[in-house]
Amino acid sequence: MAGSERVQEAANVPENTGEMRLAHLPVSLFSIVMGVSGLAIAWQKASAMFGVPCVIWQIIGGLAGAIFIVLAFAYGAKLLRYPQAVAGEWKHPVRVNFFPAISIGLLLQAVVWLETFPLLSFALWLVGTLVQFGFTVFILSSWMYHTHYDIKHANPAWFIPVVGNLFVPIVGVKFASPEISWFYFSVGIVFWVVLMTIVLYRVFFHDPIPSKLLPTLFIFIAPPAVGFIAYSGLVPEVDGFSRVLYYTALFLFLLLGVNARRFLQVGFYVSAWAYSFPLAAMTIATLLMAKRSGVTVFNGLGVALLGLVSVVVTVLIFKTLGAIRRKAICVPE
Repeated sequence: MAGSERVQEAANVPENTGEMRLAHLPVSLFSIVMGVSGLAIAWQKASAMFGVPCVIWQIIGGLAGAIFIVLAFAYGAKLLRYPQAVAGEWKHPVRVNFFPAISIGLLLQAVVWLETFPLLSFALWLVGTLVQFGFTVFILSSWMYHTHYDIKHANPAWFIPVVGNLFVPIVGVKFASPEISWFYFSVGIVFWVVLMTIVLYRVFFHDPIPSKLLPTLFIFIAPPAVGFIAYSGLVPEVDGFSRVLYYTALFLFLLLGVNARRFLQVGFYVSAWAYSFPLAAMTIATLLMAKRSGVTVFNGLGVALLGLVSVVVTVLIFKTLGAIRRKAICVPE
């Protein structure tokens, strides 16, 4: 779970263990959907480029969809039974940023099933787009008129509410006017630059990010990588701006990669899922760069990244299942 403060629960916390765990179900679990969906899209891209069997991405995409449905029902039950607990997460300076993982999950599933089930893809995109807009407006409003935020709360998870807008154009250009996609792309890119400045200031000049949140540093990779993918759908050629986005993502990947030992020393938390989607986005961006630029070195790099993100997501799934068996997830902090 992201954050170090306890979610405010009801005074009458249920005695039943299952009910108690439901009350502590973190919204950050939706980041699992992002990671698994991203892996499915990466394999989908590899299938189109290298002839990898489609069944691989279909299984992974189906798994991501199933996880989303289970989490949606579970979190919906939490909202009905413990609305004050959900309100506590909404008011939390760190956890609130994971609510848009719900809308991003919908948008990523729209990408996964675009060619196979276009009507389903459109429905997922439409709902995800509207929900993402709502989350962006309300969370930015809470930042503007807050009474409880401090610079120590800033971390890369703050990118999620605004950078989530970059997911809209990926398939949005196929479903609606390009002006809608440009609107969401503009919001995501501009606010990413603003928030990156704030978060880097916090990282450079204040206390280190707690080890529990250290994996969220990988979120730095996602905005320029997703920005490159979205921009590629809006502009047909690889131009200077698309190269800036891609090479910024590549540099951030290399920067974090040379510090891999630091991340390997961190124990498993739900926040470790922050490794998954940024690596998947970097993989997709690299395979797309290989296809559009014709530079063969990107093919090799894309394949290597595909192997890396596949291993990372597999390990995270087993770690998460182990934590569930030990009842180490959905517990109070």
